Amino acid sequence: MALNEDQRRHLERRLHEERDRVLRILRRAGETLGVSEADRSGDISHLPFHIADVGTETYELEMDAMFAQRAGDELQAIDDALRRLYETPDRYGIDENTGKPISFERLDLVPWARSAGPEHRAPEQ
Repeated sequence: MALNEDQRRHLERRLHEERDRVLRILRRAGETLGVSEADRSGDISHLPFHIADVGTETYELEMDAMFAQRAGDELQAIDDALRRLYETPDRYGIDENTGKPISFERLDLVPWARSAGPEHRAPEQ
């Protein structure tokens, strides 16, 4: 079943809400990744107090970078969905693998979805 105009407007709002959420995550990540722990704490020395602190700080920076990368990928998917919604509205909400409509419920949860979900995929040949 195709989306009606109210559903499209709702999903457009959802895409903008999700885009704002991801941008906040990226801003926080940029602040975190751009400032060292020593700079945040006001320490004069950049040497860790204990060798284990080096591993912990490295792990935390890697995790922050991974989350920032994931958020960047999500932002790209959201922007692609907005582009589909505006430029080719008849393709928005259509499973790219099967050509069948994606349920409104799924789009409400993941408004940038490109497929109906794993349980609705066409069988592999």
